[in-house]
This record gives sequence, C-alpha cells and structure tokens, in this order.
Amino acid sequence: MATSTAIEANTSTIEKHLDGADNQDWLWTFQEEPHRTRRMQIIKAHPEVTKLCGPEPLTKWVVLLVVSIQLGAAYFLRNTPFFSWTFFLTSYIVGATASQNLFLAIHEISHNLAFRKPLYNRMLAMVANLPIGIPYSASFRPYHLIHHKAMGVEGLDTDLPTKIEAILLNSVAGKTFFCTFQILFYALRPMAVLQLPFTMTHFWNVVVQVVFDIILVKYITGWQGLIYFIFSDFLAGSLHPLAGHFISEHYVFDEDAKPSPRSNPSEIAAPETFSYYGPLNFFTYNVGLHNEHHDFPAVPWTRLYKLREIASEFYDPLPVCDSWPLTIPRFIFHSKRGLWGRVKREDKKKAPIDVDKED
Repeated sequence: MATSTAIEANTSTIEKHLDGADNQDWLWTFQEEPHRTRRMQIIKAHPEVTKLCGPEPLTKWVVLLVVSIQLGAAYFLRNTPFFSWTFFLTSYIVGATASQNLFLAIHEISHNLAFRKPLYNRMLAMVANLPIGIPYSASFRPYHLIHHKAMGVEGLDTDLPTKIEAILLNSVAGKTFFCTFQILFYALRPMAVLQLPFTMTHFWNVVVQVVFDIILVKYITGWQGLIYFIFSDFLAGSLHPLAGHFISEHYVFDEDAKPSPRSNPSEIAAPETFSYYGPLNFFTYNVGLHNEHHDFPAVPWTRLYKLREIASEFYDPLPVCDSWPLTIPRFIFHSKRGLWGRVKREDKKKAPIDVDKED
C-alpha cells in the first residue's frame, strides 16, 4: 500500500529534471504506470469496490439536458452579432461550460458507462457530439483508451505533448499560446502522432454530424448557431476555469512527486496522475477524480467518490490539484513548469493494443 513516506523517498531522485539544463527533457521512468498496480492492491484490500463498476443510467439524461441547453442557446443567439458582449458572454459562460460537459460525457461514454450494449454507447456519444459541431466522438474513443492502456508511452499516448511542442512553447509566451489554443493541440496532435483506421463508427459519426449541421444552419439558427457551437468548443479548451483539468490531470509540477527513473521493483511508483476534488467536478462528470478514474475506468462518474471513500488509505497520501482555475496561471508563469513536465516510459510490450479488451 502506498504511503506518503514511500512516495517522498521515491521522488527525490530526479529533482534535477526541473532545474537548469535538465529541464529540457521529459521525466523518464522505467516503472510501470501506477494505476494497474494500485487497482490490484485496492481490489485485494477492498474486493467490494468491484460492485461499483457498470453503466450509470443517469448519464443519458444529463447528455440530453445539456444538448437541449446548447440548442436553446444557439437559437437564442441566432440573430446576435458575433462581435457583441451578448454573444461572447453566452459562449463563455453557458457555451464553453456545456461544451466541456459534452466533451467529458463523450469521455465517460467511451468507457461504455452509459449502457451495457456498446452500440448504444456509440449512438449516445454521437448525440452528445451534436452541439460540438465537428464529428469527433468516434475518433476520441480509441485514442483515449490507448491513453489508459499505454499511459506515458511515447508514440502511443497521444495525450503527451510532442517534442517540438515542448521546445517551441517553453516560455511564458509559449505556454500562454498553448493554453489559449489547447483545444487545437488536443484535437490535432493524435492524428499526427498515431494514425488509426477509419471505421464504420467514424463514417456514421461524420454522416450524423454533417446532416445535423445542415439542418441546424438551413432551418433553425442559420450559420450563427454553428458558429456559436464551434466558438464554445474553442473557449472550453482555452483560458476557461474548467480547462484547467487538461493540465492538472497529468502534468507534474515541481512541488508534486517525481517518478524514479530507476528500474527497482521494490519501489512504489510515484504519482503521475493528480486528482481534483473541488466543486467544478459538478460540471464535468467528476473527471477531477482522475486517479480514481485511471485506477478503475469501469467505475462511472457517480460512484467515483464512493470508490475514494472505500479506498481512502490509498488516495489520501497522493498529491492533489487544489484549483483548476489557478492551474493555468501557475503552469504559465512558474519558470520550472511547462510541457516537459510529463512522465514518459518506453513501450516494453511492442504489441498492438486492443482497445475493446478490458484490463
């Protein structure tokens, strides 16, 4: 079982990576990612946690509610100029919050946590995708599941920044640019790093989205509605309070635990995922409970706090993020933080990953 003393002992070995010239490299480790190990330990100590796994029926109703809110807002703004305070504030306060919620609904549904049948989950993901305006739910799922199964593995985990990003954006101005346009990096990087096949699910995602967009523009809101959807997407992944979760989840800050680069099976893997337990989880399917989610991706959003309560001795010692809104300025202005602050490991398995096979 992980203890704070063990973590502290393990983390002092690569403090140098965040100082001086050594700041120009990733935080490399030979250790296996910590989530599978901790999952096995928790199941051994608390076998009842497996009863928390399974679909959450509430998810589909939340999706339908937020989709309706976005459609209503788009209709409200149909005659409102883009360059107006009404359009901007509605997009920032309502639209970006709703878009982030729908991003994370698709994240939740990608784990088949809305229905038992995979097909129903794919269909609901496409519904959640509608007010996003751009078809992406089918593409998100395989990339995200690979992120879980190969966390930190260069060339597989597309959540990791590329080396060119880290080099070019290693300054206050660069990090500001990254945080402002983060949604574009998040959307385009996977296709540049790892090419995956185009499937029938992708095809139907595109067809459904294009048909919806045409109906929206031609019969309901005009172009203004689609512009509202896409602008909301941009703001949701830009300088927005909820966007802090993109950085807080896996970037290692200098006061956090650092992984050990040494291959020592007796060492406890230091944290490379960080949870947030604040009120903004209400809008984001509890994605802030990110350690809990990575440990048990089959546990839905409504039961993650129960998981943490049951296995509190495993989670209490771990470092946490205290604020998503403050994460962004801390990331930008602290000289020792940046895109290099990610844990990486080599691919030891060298084998194809089956995204539909549960761990």
